[in-house]
Amino acid sequence: MPGELAHYLAELTGKEPGDPALWLEALTHGSTGAAANYERLEFLGDRVLGLGIAEWLHERGRMDEGSLSQRLNALVSGHTCATVAREIGLPEHIRLGKQALDDGGRDSDNILGDVMEALLGALFVERGWDAARALIRKLWADHLAAGKGERKHPKAALQEWAAGNKRKPPVYTVVNREGPDHAVTFTVSVSVKGVGEAQATAGSKQEAETQAANAFMKEFG
Repeated sequence: MPGELAHYLAELTGKEPGDPALWLEALTHGSTGAAANYERLEFLGDRVLGLGIAEWLHERGRMDEGSLSQRLNALVSGHTCATVAREIGLPEHIRLGKQALDDGGRDSDNILGDVMEALLGALFVERGWDAARALIRKLWADHLAAGKGERKHPKAALQEWAAGNKRKPPVYTVVNREGPDHAVTFTVSVSVKGVGEAQATAGSKQEAETQAANAFMKEFG
């Protein structure tokens, strides 16, 4: 491992890497053709980050489940992970193949977010839960304090959730309209491709959409 990288990781995590190969794996994109890349560690780090943020939110106060889920989704989203990666100067240390470099891989939210999670996975493997939790709280402190993911209008929250989870935007469809004009009701469905669908009925199309978005977040968020 290059000395500059070892110094960077020591500054970031408080200790020099014990297993350089593990950390190089976390920083390696599949485009390099290397035998090991960050995908497995990213899978693990995603769960480590989710638990770390969930525990943190839970201990901060008595938010309801919907509010907890909304804040969790915002804080662990690919966009937030990529933002944290940029804040700590991670892009220059990612190992990319020529094609990924030419395609702007160092500024890709998807790649940056994945590598950020892979680093958390490597830290968990090498030093355990306490070290991983400490780094999460160090790097995500400003985002938590800024109120990222606090209660928004349900439609805005669903839009943000879909983007943060790399899904297509939600689609709203009027399923049914019935009743006289002075007492009409609308049934609206909202769906996110690859996730699911929810419905709601209300006295206006806008309110039905709002309630459907809220129902979706309760079920899938």
